Amino acid sequence: MPIEKRSGLLPYLFLAVAEDANKPAPLVLFLHGARDRGNDLNVLLKWGLPRFVNESSPLPYFFLAPQLPEGHTWVERESDVIALLDNFIASRSIDPYRVIISGFSLGTAGAWHIAASHPSRFAGLVAVSGRVSKTLEETQLAGLKEIPIQIFQGAKDEKLPIEDTQQIVDTLRGLGGTVDFTVLPEGDHFIADEVYSDSKLQQWLVSQSCRQASVVASS
Repeated sequence: MPIEKRSGLLPYLFLAVAEDANKPAPLVLFLHGARDRGNDLNVLLKWGLPRFVNESSPLPYFFLAPQLPEGHTWVERESDVIALLDNFIASRSIDPYRVIISGFSLGTAGAWHIAASHPSRFAGLVAVSGRVSKTLEETQLAGLKEIPIQIFQGAKDEKLPIEDTQQIVDTLRGLGGTVDFTVLPEGDHFIADEVYSDSKLQQWLVSQSCRQASVVASS
């Protein structure tokens, strides 16, 4: 996997597909969990979606995974994540209508927050082992009703009660949202390897499209 860094924004991992100007490809934006913060991008490759992408290329989608510094949260760095996304949409053959945001644990809280703050930017949301950001209000959750959502959680996750997640699922469905909630019976908090390697989810990532997405013009 080519590892790139860009000054002024978050460091990141990026994997390109064979670009075709006549047929832009989807992009999956991944936000890591708390223990992968720091200044070593290699730690992201040890497990979960980054490892799957690294070991499975070529894939039919672009992949972008920024890294947080120690002590930071994705909610705090929302503007940097969106700026990084904008840069790639403007400079690569990425279909802006087919951007999926996904997060694990701390990254899930960030993915919920960023998707709710910019609902027209994303064609789908994948939440793994994580809570909805406490900063979100029901009015913001309503903005997610147009975004298909996949939620995954381990039944033996001691950090996250099933009941709390089910409450969010019920709220979103009550607002008219499309939400699939998958509970892994033997899973604990660290289910990312199993979730992201599933062929059905991988197909789902490239089958979503949002025709109301905001398009970033190339400079």
